[in-house]
Amino acid sequence: MQQAFRVIPFLVHLYVKSRMEYRSAFLLAIGAQFFSYACGFTSLWVMLLRFDTLGGWSWPQLALLFSFQLLTYSLGAATSFVQLRDIEEKVRLGTFDTLLVKPFSPWAYLVFSGLNIGYAGHIALAAGLMAWALTQVGVDWNFGTVAYLVAATISAAMVNAAIITMIGATAFIVVQSSHLYTIFFGVWELSRYPLNIFPAVLQWTLLTIVPLGFASYVPMAYLIGKDIAVLGSWGGPLSLLAGPVLVLLAMAHWRFAISKYQGAGG
Repeated sequence: MQQAFRVIPFLVHLYVKSRMEYRSAFLLAIGAQFFSYACGFTSLWVMLLRFDTLGGWSWPQLALLFSFQLLTYSLGAATSFVQLRDIEEKVRLGTFDTLLVKPFSPWAYLVFSGLNIGYAGHIALAAGLMAWALTQVGVDWNFGTVAYLVAATISAAMVNAAIITMIGATAFIVVQSSHLYTIFFGVWELSRYPLNIFPAVLQWTLLTIVPLGFASYVPMAYLIGKDIAVLGSWGGPLSLLAGPVLVLLAMAHWRFAISKYQGAGG
């Protein structure tokens, strides 16, 4: 275990160094992502100029919801998405076998040898918009509020990373799991809006089957004192538990899925 912790910083350093070999392309990609999400935020702002609120949420409140969703997704996906998305190809080509003979956890090697610093643009935009929104929504700041925001951010990032990990690990069982990412991102797009604007079936879906509501709507509704659809006053505490619980489920799913892996020889 101690050896693994010593190797992790080295893996991260190697990956960052490799990405910086093509610095212009890296910066261009970050700029493109920043501009893309900025356009999405702007389109919502323009819509709110016309209709004032969406499901009882004003523009600053929705800006907080959008920015929190993007920030926590970026933090979670940086340690999971690209790395776990590529498992399908590694399984299909048989190159995952090489990780099984390393004196290191295959999951840790995948995650930290490909830590995605490309999400820096997402994080910068989300953090900036969130900082502004927090000054506009009238949060009663105290130690408890700050502690909740920090804990909710960590938990929400864990929710995203856990779901992505479970999708990636499914490739050990069915080989092709990329179609599940299409479903994930479809639901992720919905999770940037208040749950109360959706029918009951979608509300339950975002809190159970694909619980991305805990990575956006629930913690932010609790923070600014909104009534939380379905969960009510339980929403705040449950949003802090969602991340750790899903990580434990992801760990169990990873172990189960990798036990079903048959290797390149079938």
